[in-house]
Formats: sequence, structure tokens, C-alpha cells
Amino acid sequence: MNGATPLYSIGELSARTGVAVRTIRFYSDTGLLPPTDRTPAGYRRYDDAALGRLHLIGVLRELDVDLATVRRVLDGAASVAEVAAAHADATALQIRALRLRHGMLRLVARRGPTPEETVLMHRLARLTSDERRRMAADFVTSFGADTPQARGTADALRAALPDLPDEPSDARLAAWVELAELMADEDFRARMADAALPPADEDVLPGVAPEVVAELLPFVRAVVADARAAGIDPEGSGADPVADAVAERFAAVLGRPDGPELREWMASRFEAGHDPLVERYWRLVWTVNDWQVVSGHLPFQPWLVRALRRSGRVSPSRR
Repeated sequence: MNGATPLYSIGELSARTGVAVRTIRFYSDTGLLPPTDRTPAGYRRYDDAALGRLHLIGVLRELDVDLATVRRVLDGAASVAEVAAAHADATALQIRALRLRHGMLRLVARRGPTPEETVLMHRLARLTSDERRRMAADFVTSFGADTPQARGTADALRAALPDLPDEPSDARLAAWVELAELMADEDFRARMADAALPPADEDVLPGVAPEVVAELLPFVRAVVADARAAGIDPEGSGADPVADAVAERFAAVLGRPDGPELREWMASRFEAGHDPLVERYWRLVWTVNDWQVVSGHLPFQPWLVRALRRSGRVSPSRR
């Protein structure tokens, strides 16, 4: 045997590689691992080249490469690098799918939806990027262009279309699902058609002279933006000085006494010019697109309405 090439039985190959005997036999039977020789009794024997071939087969199978592709590599029809690149791309897709599934499961766990809602949420989350863009485009198109208001609504929506990435965070996925539900709701479309754009200043305070409105609203917006930037809760005592400053400015400009009656009148006017569900839509778009929320760009009405109504219930002696 001096100088002879060592030959291994199937059992010895199994011991050297950790591959099960029946798996090695299957590879041999299918031609992936042809025996180097056979004993007089017909038992298969394998040399070092076959041992290396089996190692390669094992690595490729562990990487989830299918048998047909393994055969192409072994036959020289494809290189290991080409196969690795293709499977790396496929694995990346699988990872994205798993992350989406993980995020979806956590979203369902948080929201506790009904079975019907769960099916809808799953369908919305699994839309492709093209399907999501088409859904958003259809939503914009539904407003038509037959009136200046409809054109303005469509232009505003088109300028800020939601764009969910292929690997969204849990927050962006949850925002997209809620946003898609809104876009599919016909009642919401009607509300959006009426309130997609902030009301004109002259519509915020009907019956008040335009020059007076022009003096009051910039002050209100600036004061509320500062309060928001400072993290002041509109229903906490820290909001009282803000509500007082706004009410005092209105009382002075309008020639009316400051008090609960004036503050409720102000709150009702600001509340009428704002739709909280439409604001929710824009906030969801910001979240889906991962845009920074700038407090000065938020509608001032919700914060101010809550602060005014709180201050109207608290007597001056308690503030």
C-alpha cells in the first residue's frame, strides 16, 4: 500500500465529515458523490478528492443551496462565488420578510385586533412597494380636479406621499397600516376633502375683521409653538400662562372682557376649524416617512383648545 491513495468507506467518510451514512449513500446514488472505486464485494470506496467534494456539498447544503445548484457547482457550470452571491440576495429577501413578520406579530399583539382586522392588517403590511405607491396614488386621484379645493387637496397630498421602506421599524409599519386603513375609508376621504389644507385665516375666526385676524393669529401660532417646544402639557397648570396671554390679547383686540365665556367662544372657533383625524393622517405620514416633526408646523388648534378650556374651568384665585 506504500504510495497508494487512501480510500474510505462510507462509514469512514461519515466519521470524518459528520454527514449521516444514509445521506452519503443518497448523494452517491444520485451522482453527486460518485465512488472512486469499489471492493471486490461491491462496497463503495472514496478518495481524498471525494472527501473534499463531500465537504463542499455539506457547506452548500448548510447554506440552503438546493441540490440542482449544488450539482451545477460540482460540474463546473457555476462557481461557488456566483452561487453565494445569488443566495446572499435570496437570504436578504428572507431576512426582510422575517423582520416584517416579526413587526407584524408585535403590532397585532399591541393592538389586539379582531380576526377580520388581523387579516386586513396582514394584507396591508404585505403589499409590495409598487402596490403601496399605487394605493397612495389612487387615494390622491380620488379627490379629482373639478374644483380649486379638490385640486389643492390633491396637490397637498401628492407633495407628501407616504413611502414605507422595505425594512421598516415597528413604528413605521404600524403607522403605515393605520394610514392605509384611513385611505381606504370613504368617510375619511370626505373629511380629508374638506380639511386637508389648514383653513384660511379669515375662516378661522368668522365675523372678525381680516385686519384683526391678521394681528391675532401669528401671535397665537408663535405662543403655542413655543409652549409645545417647551413640552408644556395643554391640560396642566403650566399651560395656564399661555392661555392667559392668548385670552388677554383677544380681549384687548376684540374689546371683550376676559373670562370663561370668551375662552369658550375662542375654543369653539378654533375647534371648528380643525379636524383631528386629518391631523392624525399627516402625523402618520411623517412617521412612515421618518420625517422630523417640527412643532411650529403642527396645527395649533388642538393644543390651544385644550388649554383654553382648562383655564376657563380654573378660577384666577387658583392659578
